[in-house]
Amino acid sequence: MSGKDRSKEEKLAEALRENLRRRKAQARDLRSAGPMPGADPGGDEQGED
Repeated sequence: MSGKDRSKEEKLAEALRENLRRRKAQARDLRSAGPMPGADPGGDEQGED
């Protein structure tokens, strides 16, 4: 593999790691914020019989 390809691959790997870090942090923030207003805590989509 040439140096140019390796550099491109390393940059892509770093960008993917950074994206994963941001997504994990965002998920943590959403979990700590609690349920969304109006959200059904049961999560049951079927109507009552």
